[in-house]
Amino acid sequence: MVLVVAGCVSVPVQAMSNARQAVQAARRAGAARYAPARYVEAKRWLDDARFALRADDYGRARSSALRAARIAHQAAVEARKARVAAPSSAPRPATSYR
Repeated sequence: MVLVVAGCVSVPVQAMSNARQAVQAARRAGAARYAPARYVEAKRWLDDARFALRADDYGRARSSALRAARIAHQAAVEARKARVAAPSSAPRPATSYR
């Protein structure tokens, strides 16, 4: 007996979860402000993954989710670097020398 399982792709639960978490982490890192192009791109890939998931296109959903996570990680790194390089806009405390 030969069993052929071709084209069976499981629901990409972990990939979707990882992508959502990566986009959220990028947002928390300030990517919307400091790396907006990559952040928007990551969100678009996550939206594509969700759309594919609803259409039962699990291969595309997984691929889009993995791409969303990768780009979101890049956005977070860029945002962290930009935040470190940007001068602080917070007022400095007044010092008193008496």
